[in-house]
Amino acid sequence: MSVVSPVLDFGSMTDVIQFLMEIDKLKSVQRRTKVLGTQRQENSAEHSWHFAIAAMSLAPYAAKGVDIQKVIQMALLHDIVEIDAGDVMVYDLAARDAIHNVELAAAKRLFGMLPESLGKQFMALWNEYEAGESAEARFAQVIDRALPMIMNLHNQGQSWVENGIRLEQVLARNSNIADVNPELWQHLRKHLDYAHQQGWLK
Repeated sequence: MSVVSPVLDFGSMTDVIQFLMEIDKLKSVQRRTKVLGTQRQENSAEHSWHFAIAAMSLAPYAAKGVDIQKVIQMALLHDIVEIDAGDVMVYDLAARDAIHNVELAAAKRLFGMLPESLGKQFMALWNEYEAGESAEARFAQVIDRALPMIMNLHNQGQSWVENGIRLEQVLARNSNIADVNPELWQHLRKHLDYAHQQGWLK
């Protein structure tokens, strides 16, 4: 049962505090990938943290001029909409298409909780990430796509095996990584072939 948090007076910061309490719900949205070495599924808040640290760590491999601070901000904001929309597997294309309007409504609701200027800033970052047109958004999307693959490669293909994912699906959905970071894709491609040989990917 959902517990309604009380609205506590924090003066001019009250709306921000309420937003922070609302996004705590992201910790309860489970993903399909399990935390390495455990039987526990990671949650979307953990994924967002991992994504942000990955952006910081992979900054030397970003294209010249990419604003890594903006990439980190996108990483931390990109999945907040899952509080309302839930997590949809990247390989379920029909579900991904169907959920778009739900995610957009969630972004408007959640960022609308904030003071107007801050809400607009967060909404603009979320929209920029979703559009995938800026250098920062493209780099962020590469990391967001690569990280679950790397997790699976270190976890005997756990979520691939459990969901019957085929090598062709992974290649079709992620090959655009090669356009942004050819070196990363070259390594991933080699490891994906190995995963297929091991039966982790059909």
